[in-house]
Amino acid sequence: MYNRILNLDAGGSTSVFLWGPRKTGKSLYLRKRFPNSTSFDFLKSDLFFAMTRNPALLRQQLLALEASGKLVEPVILDEIQRVPVLLDEVHGMIEDKGWRFILCGSSPRKLKRNHANLLGGRAWRFEMHPLTMLEIPDFDLLTALNRGLIPSHYLEPRFRRSLKSYITDYLKEEIMEEGRVRNLAGFARFLDSIAYSHGQMVNFLSVSRDCGVDAKTVKAYYQILVDTMLGVFLDPFSAKGGRETISTTPKFYLFDVGVAGHLLKRDVPEERGELFGRAFEHFILMELLAYRSYREKDFAIAYWRTKTGLEVDFILDAGRIAIEVKGGRRVDNSDMRPLKAFTEERRPERSILVTNEPEPRRVETLELTPWRAFITDLWAGTIL
Repeated sequence: MYNRILNLDAGGSTSVFLWGPRKTGKSLYLRKRFPNSTSFDFLKSDLFFAMTRNPALLRQQLLALEASGKLVEPVILDEIQRVPVLLDEVHGMIEDKGWRFILCGSSPRKLKRNHANLLGGRAWRFEMHPLTMLEIPDFDLLTALNRGLIPSHYLEPRFRRSLKSYITDYLKEEIMEEGRVRNLAGFARFLDSIAYSHGQMVNFLSVSRDCGVDAKTVKAYYQILVDTMLGVFLDPFSAKGGRETISTTPKFYLFDVGVAGHLLKRDVPEERGELFGRAFEHFILMELLAYRSYREKDFAIAYWRTKTGLEVDFILDAGRIAIEVKGGRRVDNSDMRPLKAFTEERRPERSILVTNEPEPRRVETLELTPWRAFITDLWAGTIL
């Protein structure tokens, strides 16, 4: 029922890697987009063990399909990170046969860790994100903030059970295995701990005390989540001159608002209050990240904060666009103060306050834009 924005046709005749966290819809997208393609799913244990023991089987089977006229390109290799040795075979077939492959998986980390053949630029990289507003018919904000935007979770009335299973079976087991985490109890405590600083400046020492491991290990845990596409750091925006600003401490956000909410034990029953505001901000970031990826835009996303506590949520493209997110039904002058301060100091091309108000308005140089209109304009290309 979802019309995904991702367009793999951008690869043309080139092979591609398609990465994304589990259950974001990669396999379903590929089945719908390439229904007749030759496909191998390495979650199937018999196929996984056969190809692991003898990687040449892939080439032999594809040659047999070609000889019988049944080979349909692109060839899809799903969960390719489970059998990294196959990439040497893929490399050879791209070079010798000119075949196109779609190499799909939940994490490139295992391939890099095992020094696998990443095809030397012969395959373009694409990413699948959780759902965006424009992909969901009859989008409901509170449903998105509570259930998250992993496709099966958004539709699931018993979403808490689905989220619990996702976190237990994937985050706490597969990610620990993928990262070769030795202190399993410490990593489990780390996942619980980061929820409470989610969307805030990261204090590595504080998190290390909470989960009982040293700060160096905590930084490695964060990097595992980034490498497996389950989280992202936002660096502080700083420029010479002006107010004293935070310049070294990043913020961290998980990839999905529902996953973050479950770890926080957060329930958002109505469009008001601090919990709604934090989830709402995270949702807007998810739209920005998906837009940057799907539209192949190369812009940085940072945040701005002064040492006196003024803060703007998102600074895009080296200060060209400033975005503050406010979930209240009515935005007052105090809500505008940080964005006004940044605007006076840095003179961005646009200063946008994304609101939960019903109508747009303008206050001096600030654009107060309802969130639906902001997201629609973002995807239409009128923001960036």
